[in-house]
Amino acid sequence: MPYDKSLDMEVFKETKEFEDTRVTVGVFSYNGGEKKLQISRENRTAEEWRFAKLGRMTRQEAQEVLPVLTKALQSM
Repeated sequence: MPYDKSLDMEVFKETKEFEDTRVTVGVFSYNGGEKKLQISRENRTAEEWRFAKLGRMTRQEAQEVLPVLTKALQSM
């Protein structure tokens, strides 16, 4: 069965923006299933945001994202 966006329920989502990147923490439940944590990064190009692998985080990013992770875990 292919992925159906309409079945993906967003329980929690918060984004922290930095100079040329932003990190989003979300909790999603697909088709009423178990809630799962998702962490993603987007990098700013000339006019738009583009998805990138989260990869490594700077100390500043980690310190700002950690409280968001805690909030996300409370919604699970």
